[in-house]
Amino acid sequence: MTGGVRSGKSRHAESLLAGAAAVAYVAPGPTVEEDPDPDWAARLAAHQASRPQGWRTVESRELAGALSDATARGDTVIVDCLGTWLTAVMDSHDLWEAPSEKATAVVSELVDDAVQVLSICDGDVVLVTNEVGLGVVPAHRSGRLFRDLLGMVNQRLAEVCDEVHLVIAGRVLKL
Repeated sequence: MTGGVRSGKSRHAESLLAGAAAVAYVAPGPTVEEDPDPDWAARLAAHQASRPQGWRTVESRELAGALSDATARGDTVIVDCLGTWLTAVMDSHDLWEAPSEKATAVVSELVDDAVQVLSICDGDVVLVTNEVGLGVVPAHRSGRLFRDLLGMVNQRLAEVCDEVHLVIAGRVLKL
């Protein structure tokens, strides 16, 4: 599931899983305990309140580990959002000002781990991400690095997906 900011991609992804019995909602970014930013906590709380009661929320910077744990439990998984995950990775590995080769190597290794988990899991996994070609990305070095890395993340993970949906203004196009 990909789309621009506020495109409706998360709502569409959640609707795809409306009938699933056990859903793990993976919020792959800073946990509220790690980053007590009140805006982040409010955002997570609002998202959690809008989801069905039976959905379990998993906050983790470790994408592959969260995917592995959730699929091992037999949960259907929604990961929302890969852009948030990448931001957390860049923060925790101090990559915002790092040479692009180093940043690419670190992120690529973490994506390899996620791809490995996705390639062997039996359950359904819905990945939500921002399409960097549709969003406003600051025209400075860090913005370009983020755009390039998220583009790589999106492409690598799309390779192991059965379907890719593009959501723009709430309209869905199956690619």
